[in-house]
Amino acid sequence: MRARLSMAVAVLTVLSGCEQPPPPAAPGARPVRTVTVERRAEGELVSLTGQIKAQNEVSFAFRMDGRLATRLVNVGDAVVPGQAIATLDPENQQNALRSAQAALTAARAVLVQTTSAHSRQQSLIGQGYTTRAQLDQARQAMESAQAQVDSAQAQLRTAQDQLSYTRLVADAAGTVTAKSAEPGEVVRAGQTIVQVARREGRDAVFDVPAQLIRIGPRDPLIDIALTDDPSIRTTGRVREVAPQADPVTRTYQVKVGLTEPPPAMLLGATVTGSVRLAASAGVEIPASALTTSEGRPAVWVVDTARGTVAPRQVEIARYDPASVIVAQGLETGDVIVTAGVQVLHNGQKVRLLGNAP
Repeated sequence: MRARLSMAVAVLTVLSGCEQPPPPAAPGARPVRTVTVERRAEGELVSLTGQIKAQNEVSFAFRMDGRLATRLVNVGDAVVPGQAIATLDPENQQNALRSAQAALTAARAVLVQTTSAHSRQQSLIGQGYTTRAQLDQARQAMESAQAQVDSAQAQLRTAQDQLSYTRLVADAAGTVTAKSAEPGEVVRAGQTIVQVARREGRDAVFDVPAQLIRIGPRDPLIDIALTDDPSIRTTGRVREVAPQADPVTRTYQVKVGLTEPPPAMLLGATVTGSVRLAASAGVEIPASALTTSEGRPAVWVVDTARGTVAPRQVEIARYDPASVIVAQGLETGDVIVTAGVQVLHNGQKVRLLGNAP
């Protein structure tokens, strides 16, 4: 009996060693974060920082060379039409004016003399006491004297103009924003003496990236607010876009003409301009949701009924720093994975943790 029991135990041990190990338990669903695709009713709000400048800035300069005698305004001074801004030393021009006046007086005296001589010759020719040749000579002398008077009058007007050019006068109301010469300096014709910002209008000037110019709306209404006090605000429209990008920043200077700018928006003030872009034709998704499938951009789409994921190729319209605009491949209501897209495989079970922030 003992021998039979020992043999039975041995047989059972051998048979138990031939059994297959139990299959491993099925892995659990992978937790993922997702986002539901939605189409925006309106576009993104874009804000840029700029500064207030005058629409028209005039550089005042003399029309002639000379020594600057006086500069009657300084930076920050307000000027009105007809107000003197600066003067040149007028001594040379005054001397030229006196000389022209003397020449005109002499020419007029000669004209009076030749006119009287011509009148006498006309009287004598009728009485037969003079000749036709003497009459013609008197007439020629009178006409020459008249030409000398006309020339002297033109020279006098030129001298008067030259004297008036020694006085620089404002032609419109504005504020002096810069000065470029001091009394005592010898200045050239056309050299800027002062720069005046006219009061006709104000611009908000911004440096705008090329991409924003391409995708921005045409003739948008732009909201302008003081950066240090957003309660002070107005609106404006694009008045001018630089035709060439800045060689350093590669941005384009855009001038926005302000509509009724508040008095607090002084020249040089920092402002913030905001404009809402047109709604995109595609859908916006987080950049982290993007992966590749067969060498093309793709996303993982969740089958909410089965709790599985599958790759779907998409067509990209635009890449932004934190998001991607998808032109085709997604529809409103699709649920896509936004985190852990590199470790998923087709048909994998997933557990939704909620929408990504």
